[in-house]
Amino acid sequence: MPHSLSALLRAAAILSVALLGTAGAEESALLPKARVAIVGDSITEQKLYSKYVECWLLACSGVPDVRVMQFGWGGETAGGFANRADNDLAVFDPDIVTLCYGMNDGGYQPWRSEIGAAYEANMRRVLDRLDALGVKSVVVGSPGAVDTNFFRPGQTMADKPAHVAYNDNLAHLRDIDRSLATEKGQRFADVHAAMVDAMTKANGALGAKYDVCGGDGFHPGPNGQLLMAYAFLKGLGVDGSIGDISVDLAAGAAQATPGQKVTGIKKEGSGTTVALSSTRWPFCFEGDSSSSNGTRSILPFVPFNDDLNRYQLRVTGLQTAAAKVTWGSETKTFTKDQLAAGVNLAAEFPRTPFDEPFAHFQAAIAEKQNYETFMIKQIVTDFRLIPNISTDTEAQAAAKVLSGKLLTRWEALDQAARERLVPVDHTIRIEPAAG
Repeated sequence: MPHSLSALLRAAAILSVALLGTAGAEESALLPKARVAIVGDSITEQKLYSKYVECWLLACSGVPDVRVMQFGWGGETAGGFANRADNDLAVFDPDIVTLCYGMNDGGYQPWRSEIGAAYEANMRRVLDRLDALGVKSVVVGSPGAVDTNFFRPGQTMADKPAHVAYNDNLAHLRDIDRSLATEKGQRFADVHAAMVDAMTKANGALGAKYDVCGGDGFHPGPNGQLLMAYAFLKGLGVDGSIGDISVDLAAGAAQATPGQKVTGIKKEGSGTTVALSSTRWPFCFEGDSSSSNGTRSILPFVPFNDDLNRYQLRVTGLQTAAAKVTWGSETKTFTKDQLAAGVNLAAEFPRTPFDEPFAHFQAAIAEKQNYETFMIKQIVTDFRLIPNISTDTEAQAAAKVLSGKLLTRWEALDQAARERLVPVDHTIRIEPAAG
């Protein structure tokens, strides 16, 4: 093949992945009974974006019997995971793996080609190991970003502000990840772009005191970690349509998509109340509109609700120009045209009937993920240090027994979290707006 044609085809493939955000984005990687391993360095071990991803997959996706385990390891590079992948993943046997490396691999210095070469070699080792283990789908996540205002403030790297120089380094590593995902036919999550784009917008609106990549400059708080979860969920190609509720006021009827069951509809005075029972929940947020220590404040700067959290109410047969909609404890007014086109309740209502059960569920997931860190880092990873374990049948048997004990506890925590996913009963009241 002529060199120019080869280069053109490679550029086209990379562009395709860049536009889609993932190889094979037309289909979701998430199938019933999927086992998802979330892998990365200390940013993963913070157990925030991993918690948000797991909560979304279990409560919001509508895909049954999904299991998730996080394998975050503080200070780790891609090479470190390549060394432990066979041993540590064996306890879970995932068919989907998300990867997030590069922050430490960049060495906290300006970009050099040698950094890229070492990172690419280690990421190839990781991908080769996952392929040998039979992992069906990998989301190759790029490194995130460092904070414009909080990463080494006042310091320079190669005559540039430190954050500019290191984000340039991380962007180069991101490009390597994207290229590898294309080459290997795997999915790609541009965590770096998601964070940089939102940070630029957020700083413009909320000022320099609002951190997106963490108060230390590189360990994001809940706001930045929601951006990471967004990037990985997009990389998985999941369906963001959580529920669609249609109400025909003229006919006095309502219907809803699977996961949302209409249990009643009745005319009350001038309004109509629809009762629902929901097993597929919208994602719920926490914190106020300006704190980085919550997920709500970043929402104006990322299309999370548009792409991943569509809980639509559509109303026809309205005889007035507008109507008041009461959902839970809050009421908002929408025009007739807005309601006919569909209103995303998850985006429009800052407080929802799902908030309390979602918070309890999220706490149970956090407890489970905390145990996973103990299980993997304190016990399972050391199995590989047992002398001659590959040939010592007694040592293998002992490790298997211990793994079984650990997994029994893990399964109990997993089940306890799932028991929080009860149907949520709630009502939507629609009544004509005055004037």
